[in-house]
Amino acid sequence: MTRAALPSAVVALIIGCAGAAATQQAPTPAPVPPRIRLKSTFAEATPIPKPFTCLAEGGVGVSPPLQWTNVPKGTASFAIMLTNMDNHPAKGLDDEAFWVIWNIPGAATQLPQGVAAGAELPDGSRQATLNRTVAYRPPCPPPGTGPLHYVFTLYALDQVLTVPGGATRAEVARAMDGHILGSNILLGLFER
Repeated sequence: MTRAALPSAVVALIIGCAGAAATQQAPTPAPVPPRIRLKSTFAEATPIPKPFTCLAEGGVGVSPPLQWTNVPKGTASFAIMLTNMDNHPAKGLDDEAFWVIWNIPGAATQLPQGVAAGAELPDGSRQATLNRTVAYRPPCPPPGTGPLHYVFTLYALDQVLTVPGGATRAEVARAMDGHILGSNILLGLFER
Protein backbone atom coordinates (compact mmCIF):
# COMPACT_ATOMS: atom_id res chain seq x y z
CA MET A 1 0.00 0.00 0.00
CA THR A 2 1.38 3.39 -0.91
CA ARG A 3 1.63 6.26 1.41
CA ALA A 4 -1.08 8.17 -0.54
CA ALA A 5 -3.50 5.22 -0.31
CA LEU A 6 -3.15 4.91 3.45
CA PRO A 7 -5.25 7.92 4.41
CA SER A 8 -8.14 6.91 2.13
CA ALA A 9 -8.05 3.37 3.56
CA VAL A 10 -8.15 4.76 7.07
CA VAL A 11 -11.06 7.04 6.11
CA ALA A 12 -12.96 4.10 4.60
CA LEU A 13 -12.37 2.03 7.73
CA ILE A 14 -13.63 4.83 9.99
CA ILE A 15 -16.72 5.38 7.82
CA GLY A 16 -17.42 1.65 7.77
CA CYS A 17 -17.19 1.41 11.56
CA ALA A 18 -19.36 4.48 12.03
CA GLY A 19 -21.98 3.08 9.69
CA ALA A 20 -22.03 -0.24 11.53
CA ALA A 21 -22.37 1.55 14.87
CA ALA A 22 -25.22 3.68 13.54
CA THR A 23 -27.20 0.60 12.56
CA GLN A 24 -26.97 -0.78 16.11
CA GLN A 25 -29.71 0.63 18.32
CA ALA A 26 -28.96 2.13 21.69
CA PRO A 27 -30.66 0.32 24.57
CA THR A 28 -34.13 1.65 25.28
CA PRO A 29 -34.27 3.41 28.65
CA ALA A 30 -36.71 2.04 31.20
CA PRO A 31 -40.05 3.86 31.08
CA VAL A 32 -40.54 6.48 33.76
CA PRO A 33 -43.63 5.64 35.83
CA PRO A 34 -46.33 8.33 35.89
CA ARG A 35 -46.28 10.67 38.87
CA ILE A 36 -48.73 10.21 41.70
CA ARG A 37 -51.85 12.29 41.07
CA LEU A 38 -54.28 13.83 43.60
CA LYS A 39 -57.78 15.04 42.76
CA SER A 40 -61.13 15.88 44.33
CA THR A 41 -64.58 17.08 43.30
CA PHE A 42 -63.17 20.53 42.49
CA ALA A 43 -60.62 21.24 39.78
CA GLU A 44 -57.07 22.44 40.36
CA ALA A 45 -56.80 26.16 41.23
CA THR A 46 -60.57 26.67 41.47
CA PRO A 47 -62.69 27.69 44.48
CA ILE A 48 -63.15 25.09 47.20
CA PRO A 49 -66.88 24.26 47.38
CA LYS A 50 -68.73 25.68 50.40
CA PRO A 51 -69.42 22.30 52.09
CA PHE A 52 -65.65 21.99 52.70
CA THR A 53 -65.31 25.50 54.23
CA CYS A 54 -66.68 27.44 57.18
CA LEU A 55 -69.49 28.63 54.90
CA ALA A 56 -70.99 25.13 54.93
CA GLU A 57 -74.55 24.75 56.13
CA GLY A 58 -74.44 25.04 59.91
CA GLY A 59 -70.92 26.53 59.73
CA VAL A 60 -69.22 23.16 60.06
CA GLY A 61 -67.29 22.28 56.92
CA VAL A 62 -66.15 18.71 56.32
CA SER A 63 -63.09 17.34 54.55
CA PRO A 64 -63.51 16.91 50.79
CA PRO A 65 -63.31 13.51 49.14
CA LEU A 66 -59.80 12.91 47.81
CA GLN A 67 -58.65 10.31 45.28
CA TRP A 68 -55.18 9.43 44.03
CA THR A 69 -53.65 7.33 41.28
CA ASN A 70 -50.18 6.25 40.11
CA VAL A 71 -49.03 5.12 43.55
CA PRO A 72 -45.25 4.60 43.71
CA LYS A 73 -44.01 1.05 44.16
CA GLY A 74 -43.17 0.27 47.79
CA THR A 75 -45.77 2.63 49.31
CA ALA A 76 -46.57 1.52 52.87
CA SER A 77 -48.72 4.49 53.92
CA PHE A 78 -49.90 7.95 52.90
CA ALA A 79 -50.02 11.32 54.63
CA ILE A 80 -52.03 14.39 53.65
CA MET A 81 -51.46 17.95 54.81
CA LEU A 82 -53.74 20.91 54.12
CA THR A 83 -51.99 24.25 54.45
CA ASN A 84 -52.70 27.87 53.63
CA MET A 85 -49.62 29.13 51.85
CA ASP A 86 -50.61 32.78 52.38
CA ASN A 87 -50.56 32.74 56.20
CA HIS A 88 -47.41 32.39 58.29
CA PRO A 89 -48.23 32.18 62.02
CA ALA A 90 -45.86 34.08 64.30
CA LYS A 91 -44.15 35.40 61.15
CA GLY A 92 -42.45 32.01 60.80
CA LEU A 93 -41.32 30.00 57.83
CA ASP A 94 -44.13 27.44 58.12
CA ASP A 95 -47.46 28.17 56.53
CA GLU A 96 -50.71 27.67 58.44
CA ALA A 97 -51.81 24.04 58.75
CA PHE A 98 -55.49 23.08 58.61
CA TRP A 99 -55.28 19.30 58.51
CA VAL A 100 -52.60 16.65 58.96
CA ILE A 101 -53.57 13.01 58.59
CA TRP A 102 -51.07 10.14 58.28
CA ASN A 103 -50.80 6.35 58.33
CA ILE A 104 -53.51 6.16 55.70
CA PRO A 105 -53.15 2.51 54.56
CA GLY A 106 -50.78 1.99 51.63
CA ALA A 107 -53.46 0.10 49.67
CA ALA A 108 -55.89 3.04 49.87
CA THR A 109 -56.65 5.13 46.80
CA GLN A 110 -59.04 7.62 48.38
CA LEU A 111 -60.41 9.29 51.48
CA PRO A 112 -64.16 9.74 51.75
CA GLN A 113 -65.84 13.07 52.30
CA GLY A 114 -66.15 14.01 55.97
CA VAL A 115 -63.31 12.13 57.67
CA ALA A 116 -64.28 11.82 61.35
CA ALA A 117 -62.53 13.79 64.09
CA GLY A 118 -60.16 11.99 66.42
CA ALA A 119 -56.51 11.21 66.94
CA GLU A 120 -56.86 7.51 65.97
CA LEU A 121 -59.24 6.37 63.23
CA PRO A 122 -60.54 2.81 62.69
CA ASP A 123 -58.37 2.19 59.60
CA GLY A 124 -55.18 3.07 61.52
CA SER A 125 -54.98 6.65 60.22
CA ARG A 126 -53.99 9.32 62.72
CA GLN A 127 -54.63 13.05 62.85
CA ALA A 128 -52.60 15.89 64.29
CA THR A 129 -53.62 18.45 66.87
CA LEU A 130 -53.86 21.83 65.14
CA ASN A 131 -55.15 24.87 66.99
CA ARG A 132 -56.55 22.59 69.75
CA THR A 133 -58.46 20.57 67.10
CA VAL A 134 -57.81 16.94 66.16
CA ALA A 135 -59.74 16.99 62.89
CA TYR A 136 -60.07 18.72 59.55
CA ARG A 137 -60.28 22.49 60.07
CA PRO A 138 -62.23 24.07 57.20
CA PRO A 139 -60.74 27.13 55.51
CA CYS A 140 -62.20 30.29 57.04
CA PRO A 141 -60.26 33.46 56.23
CA PRO A 142 -61.44 36.86 57.44
CA PRO A 143 -63.79 38.64 55.02
CA GLY A 144 -62.12 40.93 52.49
CA THR A 145 -58.74 39.19 52.34
CA GLY A 146 -59.21 38.15 48.71
CA PRO A 147 -58.75 34.58 47.49
CA LEU A 148 -56.33 32.60 49.61
CA HIS A 149 -54.43 29.51 48.45
CA TYR A 150 -55.11 26.22 50.22
CA VAL A 151 -52.87 23.32 49.29
CA PHE A 152 -53.71 19.65 49.85
CA THR A 153 -50.41 17.73 49.66
CA LEU A 154 -50.42 13.95 49.36
CA TYR A 155 -47.26 12.06 50.36
CA ALA A 156 -46.58 8.39 49.55
CA LEU A 157 -44.32 6.98 52.29
CA ASP A 158 -42.17 3.87 52.42
CA GLN A 159 -43.20 3.06 55.99
CA VAL A 160 -45.98 3.41 58.54
CA LEU A 161 -45.06 6.20 60.97
CA THR A 162 -44.74 5.51 64.71
CA VAL A 163 -45.90 9.05 65.58
CA PRO A 164 -48.90 8.87 67.97
CA GLY A 165 -52.25 10.39 67.07
CA GLY A 166 -52.69 13.95 68.27
CA ALA A 167 -49.03 14.82 67.54
CA THR A 168 -48.04 18.15 66.02
CA ARG A 169 -47.44 18.87 62.37
CA ALA A 170 -43.72 19.33 63.07
CA GLU A 171 -43.48 15.89 64.70
CA VAL A 172 -45.17 14.26 61.72
CA ALA A 173 -42.96 16.15 59.25
CA ARG A 174 -39.80 15.02 61.09
CA ALA A 175 -40.94 11.40 61.00
CA MET A 176 -41.72 11.63 57.26
CA ASP A 177 -38.31 13.07 56.38
CA GLY A 178 -36.31 10.49 54.42
CA HIS A 179 -39.36 8.29 53.71
CA ILE A 180 -41.19 10.15 50.91
CA LEU A 181 -41.49 8.10 47.70
CA GLY A 182 -43.59 10.69 45.87
CA SER A 183 -45.98 13.57 46.37
CA ASN A 184 -48.48 15.76 44.59
CA ILE A 185 -50.66 18.72 45.41
CA LEU A 186 -54.18 19.94 44.80
CA LEU A 187 -54.60 23.70 45.04
CA GLY A 188 -57.94 25.19 46.04
CA LEU A 189 -58.93 28.84 46.46
CA PHE A 190 -61.28 30.36 49.01
CA GLU A 191 -62.38 33.84 49.99
CA ARG A 192 -65.21 35.38 51.99
